[in-house]
Amino acid sequence: MRIMLITPANRQSRAGNRTTAARWAGLLRDLGHRVQVAVEYRDEPADLMIALHAWRSAVAIERFRARYADRPLVVGLAGTDVYKFLETEPASTLRSLERADALVGLHDRVGDAIPERYRAKLRIIHQSARPVVRASSRRAEFAVCVIGHLRAEKDPFRTAEAVRLLPPDSRIRVTHVGRALDDDWARRAEAEMRENLRYRWSGDVPGASVRRLLARADLMVLSSVMEGGANVISEAVVAGVPVIASAIPGSIGLLGADYPGYFPTGDTAALAALLLRAERDADFLATLRRHCAALAPRFTPERERAAWDALLASLVRQSAPPG
Repeated sequence: MRIMLITPANRQSRAGNRTTAARWAGLLRDLGHRVQVAVEYRDEPADLMIALHAWRSAVAIERFRARYADRPLVVGLAGTDVYKFLETEPASTLRSLERADALVGLHDRVGDAIPERYRAKLRIIHQSARPVVRASSRRAEFAVCVIGHLRAEKDPFRTAEAVRLLPPDSRIRVTHVGRALDDDWARRAEAEMRENLRYRWSGDVPGASVRRLLARADLMVLSSVMEGGANVISEAVVAGVPVIASAIPGSIGLLGADYPGYFPTGDTAALAALLLRAERDADFLATLRRHCAALAPRFTPERERAAWDALLASLVRQSAPPG
């Protein structure tokens, strides 16, 4: 099939939407489809559209549906769609959900957050990651990584603030990678580095650098207040790096309700206590590792590719004329 894949993030972006679109395109090409990735839809011929982000891609969704009323349309739900724009921009966001033949969510609790009338359209497809070769852990420091751009939804300095509360003999050091949304965020990160010797911000880095960071990490923290199903959780789990995460639906929907590594969203002291426990309690750290190891099979590229293959096959059957 000729598939048009729309993402709101341009080719140069390292935002999650672009990363997701690039991975989806690769999986779909592996399945034999021809895939064009674009930010806008300009009436190009296509047998099917996949639009990542219900609100930000609303114009493309409307334009494709107007041109091809009977061809399959898939809308991928971003975290901001589910946990922000359904409330702040309901008209266009709900119209995209209405136009879609299928909705793709990235974690198991997405259905709880969308109107009931659209849940029959929803398919959960977990984002995948490839294993990394672990580096030696015989270091003086306990390496914690934070992988995420500097913007409000990520609560990006929660880990930096938490490690300020640690006792002087703690070996924890934090490396944070991710682009600053604007100069104010960058200045705050630079100021944090000057004042907080446990924290280092490396800015925007390519995927290979993220993988090297995970290979050396003892722990990853995801402190977001809103996520649609963060791929960094998949990457950490597959890399064998245990996760500490804020207790939001987007993380619980990936790690499970019984995962022991959650802290209340925005609670700096609770995060500090979990970090110190992970550093000093070998049994606790081993428990986190076991939970993550058990989850790793759900995040393989083979499983993600098979899920997409099954979804597209079902849509083709539905759109085929009777007889």
